[in-house]
Amino acid sequence: MNHTTVPYFSIVIATYNRAGLIRRALKSLIAQTETDWEAIIIDDGSTDDTQNQISEYLNSGNIRYFKFEHKGMVHAKNAGIHAAKGRYITFLDSDDEYHLLHLSVKKSVLTDDPELKFLFGKIKIIGNQYVPDRFDPTKLIHLDLCLAGGNFVFESDALRKLKGFRRLKFGTDADLFDRAVLAGLHMAEIKLLTYIYHHDTVDSNTNRMMMQVV
Repeated sequence: MNHTTVPYFSIVIATYNRAGLIRRALKSLIAQTETDWEAIIIDDGSTDDTQNQISEYLNSGNIRYFKFEHKGMVHAKNAGIHAAKGRYITFLDSDDEYHLLHLSVKKSVLTDDPELKFLFGKIKIIGNQYVPDRFDPTKLIHLDLCLAGGNFVFESDALRKLKGFRRLKFGTDADLFDRAVLAGLHMAEIKLLTYIYHHDTVDSNTNRMMMQVV
């Protein structure tokens, strides 16, 4: 990490009972070619061995850990947004991972256009390719038609003005995107698939939602 007062990126990692998966996410973050970042792990009241599993990562100085009462992923992500110190805020779900160039690609685009307030883009999908349609959860749509919040990068003040994520049963990422568009944020789409979305775990957020719908 470039030890500046303000990190370039703050990566919010919300987690709940992912002791067996979160280390993969953290390893992919530490392997990044871009090193000017901090990570904020928000533990949403895990009852498993999460804290012990990640203890070795908490001595690096650029990873902070907070544990709260279980209130759901929206609350956890918004807590991470509140705690972030970086110029830009982005996300890494605890069962997903980054390609080693993920942050470098994002920084290159942001450096080329300093007026950008929001980046988004497609993701590499591993596992189930479908999720519930936020407008009709009884129907499934392909993930290529969806927006993945893990791949969002916001200028910090812009994200806080939007007040982060809203508590919805479906489509929290799409809802945030829609509000960014309505706010007129200067945005750009990233074409490279550097965010690896693991939809192959039974307890992934969208897989749990799908089981509730069926």
